[in-house]
Amino acid sequence: MDSPKERSQTQERLIGDLRLVIENAEELLKNTDQYTSVIYQNARAKLTHALNAATEELARFEDAQLSRMIEATNAANIQNADNSGEARILRAFD
Repeated sequence: MDSPKERSQTQERLIGDLRLVIENAEELLKNTDQYTSVIYQNARAKLTHALNAATEELARFEDAQLSRMIEATNAANIQNADNSGEARILRAFD
């Protein structure tokens, strides 16, 4: 089973890959705007739909990742009795 650190790295890599796919799809849509045939327009419409779904999914992934990071930070603060911002910063540099 993957450790939490390995899972986090895998999730970050997947999020990065999804961002790249979205950027490439957006670029493709921009660069094919001049093609007006029905086949191209249908393909562009499908790609636009898939791009919108991927963008929404990416936002959910990022929100979930941020929530997990906040929860982990709060748990570490409780575990280490970091009651002040100074204590949290000093622990971060240990």
